[in-house]
Amino acid sequence: MSEKSGEEHVALWGGRFKSGPSPELARLSKSTQFDWRLADDDIAGSRAHARALGKAGLLSADELKRMEDALNTLQRMVDSGEFAPVEDDEDEATALERGLLEIAGDELGGKLRAGRSRNDQIACLIRMWLRRHARTVAGLVLGVVDALIGQAEKAGGAVMPGRTHMQHAQPILLAHQLMAHAWPLLRDVDRLADWDRRIDESPYGAGALAGNTLGLDPEAVAHELGFSRVNANSIDGTASRDTVAEFSFIAAMIGVDLSRLAEETIIWNTQEFAFVRLDDAYSTGSSIMPQKKNPDIAELTRGKSGRLVGDMTGLMTTLKGLPTAYARDLQEDKEAVFDQVDTLEVLLPAFAGMVRTMVFDLDRLKTQAPTGFALATDIAEWLVKQGVPFRHAHELSGACVQLAEGRGVELWDLADEDFVTVFKGFLPAGLAPQVRRVLSVEGSVEQRDGKGGTAPARVAEQIAQAKGVAAKARGFAESTSDGPAYLDGLADR
Repeated sequence: MSEKSGEEHVALWGGRFKSGPSPELARLSKSTQFDWRLADDDIAGSRAHARALGKAGLLSADELKRMEDALNTLQRMVDSGEFAPVEDDEDEATALERGLLEIAGDELGGKLRAGRSRNDQIACLIRMWLRRHARTVAGLVLGVVDALIGQAEKAGGAVMPGRTHMQHAQPILLAHQLMAHAWPLLRDVDRLADWDRRIDESPYGAGALAGNTLGLDPEAVAHELGFSRVNANSIDGTASRDTVAEFSFIAAMIGVDLSRLAEETIIWNTQEFAFVRLDDAYSTGSSIMPQKKNPDIAELTRGKSGRLVGDMTGLMTTLKGLPTAYARDLQEDKEAVFDQVDTLEVLLPAFAGMVRTMVFDLDRLKTQAPTGFALATDIAEWLVKQGVPFRHAHELSGACVQLAEGRGVELWDLADEDFVTVFKGFLPAGLAPQVRRVLSVEGSVEQRDGKGGTAPARVAEQIAQAKGVAAKARGFAESTSDGPAYLDGLADR
């Protein structure tokens, strides 16, 4: 340890100023309350930067060894909580420089700042942090997909009323409805993997905006930190946050996709629908009404999706008016995505558990599937197969609905003579009653056997396809974005 006191103020700027910042400016500038979580990534970047300084001849072999030892010591102190930000630390970079100076001393510790700026540092750190957490989020999203696929397989050939405009539309398989929620989530994971290819560029070495003059090798630093390449433009590397905003959109889209299923779950769980029963472990009660069993996970999901969208909206609004190159406004990029990641990493496991453990009332679903004249389209399509133009078939089927509705019965309750009368002029009297062949739920779903349809064979096909997509997506979720420098010397952590 050097003689430098941990209480002495350390700043990364000064010289031309006659005084330090006012208390008001210091409070406004302070960001350690949210950016301290970047400390591990910052130390990893410092380690790679120190090696770049060594390769450029700006650190001797002995100095590099002592610098790496000091950084490893700092890492252990951060991990244990022995070292943490103090009130005077402006941000995590300032705090860590203070820690390094305490360990390595001013002469050696002061050399690390050469050839880098907080601008390229922070632009790199947020990328490192997001790439790592994107994989965590992807894995948790796949957990929800697994729960949906499991429920779809368990449902088998069970039918339910399919809805559009929240009105009975056509009978479908319950599995088909569940898989309709799995596919958007799989696309969200694919978006994360696709996004990762764009953010896989290191800004380290860009300095404040124009690059460095010290002969440093930014490609070597990039590779050590897990990036495959360096930003092509140093200004773009330090000042652009489109990749952060893109991540924020994906996080918001995940929230929206979860919220749609949450809304259905809330509706299905009502006494009026009674399609599904939630497990006690994933429900809550009322503080005043003993009988209540509330779908809190679904409701919280619906609420937090608004929060995720709000984070994205705030970030996009911050970015929209900025001139080219770095501005302090960009400090606002982190809290939005930090909040989104924190929200999703708590929300997704709970949501997956709710989906995995809920129990559907298959008998009630089957009873409700054909009601509300849900087989009217089957009548129209049967007429088309008999050679009736669809324009007329649609009208004839509607006439059947009108007749049944007027009597307070369902379509299958109509007599043969009713079909003969309605179809008169379009079908022979002897053929008309054969429409009954399609007036069953089983017949309706079996006929919808085009690719992507609700026929049992097609649903089984899509479940198998989704499993394959999920398995491939899990490769991204289980991959690592950290380079070897991040792990060096940390085996004893």
